[in-house]
Amino acid sequence: MRADRLVSLVLLLRQRGRLSADTLARELEVSTRTVLRDIEALSAAGVPVYAERGRHGGFELLPGFRTELTGLNHDEALALLTAGLGRGEQVFGLGSALASAMRKVVDALPDSHRATASDAVQRFLVDPETDLLSRRLAIDEVPATTMIEVRRAVLAGHKLRIHYAAADRTPKWRTVDPIGLVTVRDKGYLLATMSGADRTYRLSRILAAQELDEPAQRPDRVDLDQIWQERSTQFRTGGDDQVTVLVRVDPVRREELVGTALAVLAEETDEDGWLRLEVTFQDSRHAEWAMWQLSTDAEALSPQSLRTSLRDRAAAIATRYDDAS
Repeated sequence: MRADRLVSLVLLLRQRGRLSADTLARELEVSTRTVLRDIEALSAAGVPVYAERGRHGGFELLPGFRTELTGLNHDEALALLTAGLGRGEQVFGLGSALASAMRKVVDALPDSHRATASDAVQRFLVDPETDLLSRRLAIDEVPATTMIEVRRAVLAGHKLRIHYAAADRTPKWRTVDPIGLVTVRDKGYLLATMSGADRTYRLSRILAAQELDEPAQRPDRVDLDQIWQERSTQFRTGGDDQVTVLVRVDPVRREELVGTALAVLAEETDEDGWLRLEVTFQDSRHAEWAMWQLSTDAEALSPQSLRTSLRDRAAAIATRYDDAS
């Protein structure tokens, strides 16, 4: 365990430069005292790690220091192979590259690890194409040529020109500053800015793309997880088309309702035990779809326009299945 930790410590310093003892302790999930002991052990073994004093100090390797620390233990190889079972690489157009990389990882393993890792990974299945009800999971399709241009612009830090088809709008060209790519439940998104304003684009709606030579206006380092959380909050709380609905729902279906809503604004329990919630949806179509899924286990109390659309839809279904007709 300590040998693996020492290797990880050296790799962290090689890849990220100067790091404080507290930062190293968090990354390695050990105490600061353990980090200091490990630093002493590395120095004694001839690894040129030194301490920089001061407010912005920390530990650092001598510039240009390199050593071969590429061996994978069994669990590390298994983690890589398991990661390859997901479909994020399909969303970003990296499927063939990942398959090639996985073959190289397996080939590079020692004989004793290769057999056990290959057998173990057969025991894991990540995100199959269908769920238990045999419903196929929808995966965003993005043309390979388009995805290549988007990916190149993101990695190179260049501006990107995209032909984008927003929902219910005529496609048009726009030039953006790409920040990063995110995949959520087999849907891919491009995080970018345009004229300084935050923008989020669904990859499947990018009809064509062109990487430009001009550098993108963006920070050198970003926290994509934080940016995604912020934009998710903006999406849930903003938008002119959002609709607020007052709903009565059977408690057994509460989580299903909450899972489809953007936000829950208020909640209380009625005398009969049903729950009364005030929730928001993306638009009226989203609200009607969500309420329809709950059937008679929920009732939309307002707005009246939603009650009317649900009534008309139910009446049309009843007429369709009326034996007399």
